[in-house]
Amino acid sequence: MQTAIPLAERMRPNSLDSYIGQSQLLGIDASFRLGLDKGLIPSMILWGPPGVGKTTLAYLIAKQTNRTIHTLSAISSGVKDVREVIQKVEQGGLFQEKGTILFIDEIHRFSKSQQDSLLNAVERGIITLIGATTENPSFEVISALLSRCQVYILQNHSHEELLAILDQAITSDSFLRNVKIVLKETNALLGISGGDARKLLNVFELIISNCDEGKEILVTNALVERFANKSLAIYDKDGEVHYDIASAFIKSIRGSDPNAAVYWLARMIAGGEDPKFIARRLLISASEDIGLANPTALVIANNTFQAVQVIGWPESRIILSQCAIYLANSPKGNAAYMAINNAQQVVSQTGNLPVPIPLRNAPTKLMKDLGYGDGYKYSHDYANNFVQQDFMPESLSQTNFFQAGSSRKEQEISDQIKQLWGTKYPI
Repeated sequence: MQTAIPLAERMRPNSLDSYIGQSQLLGIDASFRLGLDKGLIPSMILWGPPGVGKTTLAYLIAKQTNRTIHTLSAISSGVKDVREVIQKVEQGGLFQEKGTILFIDEIHRFSKSQQDSLLNAVERGIITLIGATTENPSFEVISALLSRCQVYILQNHSHEELLAILDQAITSDSFLRNVKIVLKETNALLGISGGDARKLLNVFELIISNCDEGKEILVTNALVERFANKSLAIYDKDGEVHYDIASAFIKSIRGSDPNAAVYWLARMIAGGEDPKFIARRLLISASEDIGLANPTALVIANNTFQAVQVIGWPESRIILSQCAIYLANSPKGNAAYMAINNAQQVVSQTGNLPVPIPLRNAPTKLMKDLGYGDGYKYSHDYANNFVQQDFMPESLSQTNFFQAGSSRKEQEISDQIKQLWGTKYPI
């Protein structure tokens, strides 16, 4: 008989030996496992995507080391709750000889003041903190608390691990073992899970529960897709995965791989990303990674941004794809990007150097009397609209910020600088 408790909850392992995955931490020779076997655990942050066993591992650590564990959720708990737990531990309410574990789920949702409230208790060893987070702790956990904790990274489950978890459920769950199940195809199940064991088990239970009782259930890709239309992409638009995927998208364009660019574009689309965010990234790439090597790239990226705002979804995805492919296949150059970086560095080192007198504006009689603008040569009065004169502060008169890369366009610009200025700007 089926229970109201979700399959993923029913299948939580009750010992480290039955825990599937995270062999980098729990393998026989792993230092983390060796420490657990000796009852030694530091305060720690368990960092990993959803459904990889962070909460389960926290409880198994407590069980393995024979410690009391108290749980708080960062969503519903505040400083008051943290202080109450710490006070009870100090007074012996949760005291055990080996100490008490305080497990905080989604610790990245704690504010700075909430995290600050943990510092003294962690420092003094009143509690052993285990925090679980899907976000990069470098950004979401205050440095003072992070320095008092070890960070352990949990990985998405491999296909082999997911299949082992699924087989374990089929053979040991009180409901599933009474159902005749044949796993003919598993690609759709594995694809939908995205490495998330909880999602895998819950989708699988949904499918089995909706099939006819008493009949053999043949699990195929088509059956899975019928009950689970598509995978909900793991893509928190305020989280680290969001920026990781956007980074992979831009780096694929920079690396001239249109196939990878379109793949990461599809990932962002599947995650419900704002099309304007994608278009802005394309604009930046067109200037930073292509720039003067192909100035048309910026025009196309800007037109893409404008078009995305006019054209509705889902048609906008075609425009984004067209631009991404164009940029990925374009000649690359970062001379403009490096030039402004070099110039900003010089400005930070030299400060507010005075503008040369010939270049100064002279809108008043006093400024004219002071000589502002004297000696300025109006370029259009000379052949080819050019005449050599100093446009830089005197101490920087021969500073060259522009260094051409290998692209033809950038080389042409470098050649023109040499032609006009000779050896004034060493290249």
